[in-house]
Amino acid sequence: MKKKVLSIILSLSVCAAMIVGCGSTAADSAVTEEAPAATESAATEQAPADTETEVKEENAEPVTLRMAWWGSQDRHDKTIAAIELYESIHPNVTIEYEFYSFDDYFTKLNTLVASDEVWDIFQLGGNFPTYIDKIQPLDDYIASGIVDTSKISDANLQTTQTTDGTQLGLTNGINTYGIAYDPALFEEAGAKLPTDEWTWDDYKEAANLITEKLGIYGSSTFLGSDFIAGCSAYIPQHGKLGEFSFFNIDLTGMGFTDAQMLAPFIQMRADMIANGSYPDAGASAEVTNIENDFLVTGEAAMTWVAVNQFPTIYNVCAEEGRTLALATIPKFEAGGNSGAMIQSSQMLCVSKDSDAPEEAAAFISWFENDVDCNNILQAERGIPSNEDVRAALGASATEAQQIMYDYVDKISSLPTPDEVNVLSPDGQAEVQDNYLNYIQQVATGKLTAEEAAQKTYDDAEALFK
Repeated sequence: MKKKVLSIILSLSVCAAMIVGCGSTAADSAVTEEAPAATESAATEQAPADTETEVKEENAEPVTLRMAWWGSQDRHDKTIAAIELYESIHPNVTIEYEFYSFDDYFTKLNTLVASDEVWDIFQLGGNFPTYIDKIQPLDDYIASGIVDTSKISDANLQTTQTTDGTQLGLTNGINTYGIAYDPALFEEAGAKLPTDEWTWDDYKEAANLITEKLGIYGSSTFLGSDFIAGCSAYIPQHGKLGEFSFFNIDLTGMGFTDAQMLAPFIQMRADMIANGSYPDAGASAEVTNIENDFLVTGEAAMTWVAVNQFPTIYNVCAEEGRTLALATIPKFEAGGNSGAMIQSSQMLCVSKDSDAPEEAAAFISWFENDVDCNNILQAERGIPSNEDVRAALGASATEAQQIMYDYVDKISSLPTPDEVNVLSPDGQAEVQDNYLNYIQQVATGKLTAEEAAQKTYDDAEALFK
């Protein structure tokens, strides 16, 4: 079946990170070796030798779906192989796909939103409220049986629901954050290894020592996640469990009143930039995805990571004879709140612009629930929410995947507030960008940490006025 092929020629040094769009016929060399075997077994399971079923499948109306996502090259390869498996089971379905780096994905999505041409199936994360007008809820498809949620717990379904219970998508994986690090570099520099009770002061001390002794960054850039670390995690680490949050639970205002609670984190980060133990804005811009993070290239000893990304960088480093480890995020004080929680990594959504929403919903259901599909995906987007899929993958987990599973189990067992809200208000992206700029201005002496904290608070509070 002929495919539309989209391509952008890029230089080899950045091809894994930048926009690449193509149809399935252009991706044969990127398909993992396990895909053919998985295709055969999945086809047997999904389309048994029933003449009537086969005739219906062959005579079904042709459907073309457009799909897009962002991520690493590893994600691209795995997702393409999964798409090819689906097409082999459903020969009437053609999926034209595009994949991007994170920033380029949302640049393209914003263009499509403006022209009412959003892909039939598209990937969103915690910023989905910005695009909620383009999301076709799945509730009717769940009720009709097109989307199967029988093996997904209510708790996991809630990670991709609105506060009123509308099911916007199905989570691609249960996820959380951690600090990936190279123990050998810590030991070479004489720095203390992270523990479950290490603090942000410990983190800064280790990073500075590593830079002093080894001449590399003690910590790689957190990129946009510096907002998650400094605001979404650091603020809740204060006080009693659940006493503070950056935004309040119902997203009608701020979840704390003293802007200066932010100042110590901002000062720490600015000091590290000035000291050279953390990348400045120019160096941070060189990191376009997890695969060229400074930890992976050996230019840093640790980095912030969404734990679904950990197996990817673990395997890359293992090929070079390096063994990474995964630590909990530092705390405000030892013995205090973790500031961490389990959430959805991303979700696949059906577009309201789609001419074939039922077929798009059916693909999403298969993508999340089919064991053969997920044997290809290998939990790259996070731990599967379907209990049967999770059990199947866990039985053959690699060392890196087992570290990921064990880490998520650890975070799941930590005390969490009775009420949490992982959603983001409209306008948070601008608040985040300003926050990162304020940190740079503190590092260069243009602002004090106290001024930056107040500006960040005022920017965030203004979202509700």
